[in-house]
Amino acid sequence: MRASFRLGRVAGVPVGVNWSVLVIFALIAWGLAANQFPRSYPDRSPVAYTLAGLAAAVVFFVGLLAHEVSHAVVAKRNGLKVDGITLWLFGGVAELRGEPRDPGAELRIAGVGPLVSLLLGAFFGAIAALLALAGQDGLLFGAVAWLAGINVLLAIFNVLPAAPLDGGRLLRAAVWKATGDRTRASVVAARAGWVLGVLLIGLGLWQFLSGVGFGGLWLALIGWFLIGAAGMEERQARTGSALRGVRVGDVMIPQPQTASAEMTVADFVDHYLFAYRHSALPLTEEGRPTGLVTVDRVRGVPAEVATDGRLVGIVSPSDISRAVQRSTLRTPATSR
Repeated sequence: MRASFRLGRVAGVPVGVNWSVLVIFALIAWGLAANQFPRSYPDRSPVAYTLAGLAAAVVFFVGLLAHEVSHAVVAKRNGLKVDGITLWLFGGVAELRGEPRDPGAELRIAGVGPLVSLLLGAFFGAIAALLALAGQDGLLFGAVAWLAGINVLLAIFNVLPAAPLDGGRLLRAAVWKATGDRTRASVVAARAGWVLGVLLIGLGLWQFLSGVGFGGLWLALIGWFLIGAAGMEERQARTGSALRGVRVGDVMIPQPQTASAEMTVADFVDHYLFAYRHSALPLTEEGRPTGLVTVDRVRGVPAEVATDGRLVGIVSPSDISRAVQRSTLRTPATSR
């Protein structure tokens, strides 16, 4: 998930926000200001409801950011690099580079997020209790009590044992520890995510058709997202397993066709675009690689050039796909 704009750095990690956050932010603020707060605390001014709704929504997203920052901090302490944190429609994503070295690291990284949300829920719950003891059971109490409940709910939802939720990572850590097979553990967690997604879609559609409201459609949307994300995680796990131990030199095309860095774009289109099967061609100058030109600049088809001062080969996405297919044919999957 790409960030639409950056907020800065927290704990040394870049933090960004996707535009879709505005949708859920508006829904939360509107739901509180126009429905929940007026029903629970009548006779307040519209301005008071609006300010309370906006403040609660802002604090909620700050707590969501704290949840993701905790993942990033623990991941860095366990030897992983963190490219950034992005808040978006369905919450937040900490972009980790690499895999945890063992089930224990996986457990620590995954478990800290729900723990932070649970602690935030307890913190706001304590404040709400103090406000109630002091006789302050008005709009302020309602906003703080909502923050307590939503953070506890967030912690509970995230520990459901289904990928890509934190609970799915915990499940993967447990299966990995029990079997010693990280790929099998990833597949089990992904399959659990698919099952949870189907259940949420069914529950959401039932609620909507029963007249409960549009909240059922939101549940169905979350279920649809879980199914897609779980399927992607399973594919990534199987691909990573197939490529484990495969060197770049094993799949690259040696002595690839190159193009001169001095040629014009028109010459490239006329003489190279359809003449070769590569989706990317290295650019050279006096035999040394100087860059890479791709057929589709919009999507930026990835390719890697291995070089030690001279061009020795090129790896394209199709080369990697063939390597995965060869590995699958040589070694029948045992974790299906």
